[in-house]
Amino acid sequence: MNTLINNILESHKDEIVQYMSENPGTFIWSMIIVVLITVLLLGFYFLIGWICLKISKKIFAAIERKKGKKIHLQFAESLVKLAIIIIFIVIPLGGDKIGHSLLGSAAVLAAVVGFAAQDVIKDILAGIQISVYKPFDLGDRIELADGTSGIVERITMRHIELRLIDTIVLMIPNSVINTETIKNYSYDYVPRSVQFSFPVDYKTDIKKAKQVIFDAIEESPYSYPGKKSKNGEMIYAPVYFIAIDDSSLNMKVTVYYKPGTATEVLKDDINTRVFEALEHAGIEIPYPHTSVVMRNEPVPLDQNLRKES
Repeated sequence: MNTLINNILESHKDEIVQYMSENPGTFIWSMIIVVLITVLLLGFYFLIGWICLKISKKIFAAIERKKGKKIHLQFAESLVKLAIIIIFIVIPLGGDKIGHSLLGSAAVLAAVVGFAAQDVIKDILAGIQISVYKPFDLGDRIELADGTSGIVERITMRHIELRLIDTIVLMIPNSVINTETIKNYSYDYVPRSVQFSFPVDYKTDIKKAKQVIFDAIEESPYSYPGKKSKNGEMIYAPVYFIAIDDSSLNMKVTVYYKPGTATEVLKDDINTRVFEALEHAGIEIPYPHTSVVMRNEPVPLDQNLRKES
């Protein structure tokens, strides 16, 4: 943009000088007009850049609605956004000067790449590798080599955002996580599962207890029909009367849930729902009892004699 304005002024230099000499009183107004034209041109240029950013955002949003949130789409959006910023903001603000300055020389550029920008470039290249090969995707639950586990929420040009327990967000540089040994619990979107045991009282109607537990699990927003029936339909797992324990009848069920769901969140929701459902249905959840029997037996005669002496 600066080059364009300079070229226009340079090509009409003689006409401008002649006009100023013939009309000295109009110099200030001429400068104001030049400034206004420059501002308008820059504003128009930035407006085009802003419109391009909005359009790219809408395009990627439409793709995400159709195909879901994918890690390669999010990274590609970041690359497009960076390219638009460079084209419509960095270059108009002096890209041509940068190219002719010392920073634009090969030696200085090599030094910048070799030292200051080394980590940035490593992270960008690692981000490209992650988005292409996709060892994990957005929403996947992964575990790092040190045991840290969480759900992948976002990828940027520099890092991955991993949400841990209690809403803690861990920022991991792309170059670091790209070299990590990762356990992906969500690979190929296979449903995860966890078993629950619910004790009920001996006098409980078993069929009723099974139905109450099943209904509570089915109503949970985190449970998932992950069991395949004989006809190939995906269903919720049934509740089984699995054992007669010392003080209760033990009901057991397997609950399936999507890979992106935190296990602790699922357990909390299912336990809460089943406990409240059993209580509402009048089904007692027993606990161990200890019975103490007191006997009033007569004291032997020789003991009474010893006490009196």
